[in-house]
Amino acid sequence: MSWIKTIGYGQADGGLKRIYDRVKGPNDKVDNVLLLHSLRPHTLTGHMTLYKSVLHHSGNTLPKWYLEALGIYVSHLNGCSYCVDHHFAGFKRILKDDRRAFRFSEAVHHNTAETFFGSRYNVGMAYARKLTLDLDGIVKADFSALKTAGFSEGEILEINQVTSYFNYVNRSVIGLGVSTKGDVLGLSPNSNEDPENWSHS
Repeated sequence: MSWIKTIGYGQADGGLKRIYDRVKGPNDKVDNVLLLHSLRPHTLTGHMTLYKSVLHHSGNTLPKWYLEALGIYVSHLNGCSYCVDHHFAGFKRILKDDRRAFRFSEAVHHNTAETFFGSRYNVGMAYARKLTLDLDGIVKADFSALKTAGFSEGEILEINQVTSYFNYVNRSVIGLGVSTKGDVLGLSPNSNEDPENWSHS
């Protein structure tokens, strides 16, 4: 599952068990990306607070499928197959169009995701790529391009935060050798209206 020692749901107690009860999925399953925090449960709280706010919050206005698409693309650019696999499963479920989902997956793997959508969404993809691979090259013109494409400043913040979150989690997963072994792909906290509801379904 990972290189680091982890404490499973059945062995957890105290504060860790309480957090696991908030994040677990069916059959008390806790994803490996969350188990990696078990030696420092407070970092799991921080991770989940950020994750829920960035991807699964009612205050976001961009479509959830697009936020997931950004995460898939960033994860691919970082070589994080764990996050690509998990979030593609969620993206496909949300999109409800398997053919289009698989076409997007092919575009990601052929590094053509920035031309896939044929709309302002491509500009967001290009920004996510540059923020991930060319951080020193980011200039105000990149921000202005997003505004010109029709994104509000709040939506630009959403794109920025999703890109930044996935760069964080990709490095956590790759740096600690986390695999999908034993995970159920595509589970996520789907109660957007309640920021405190972290349960995965």
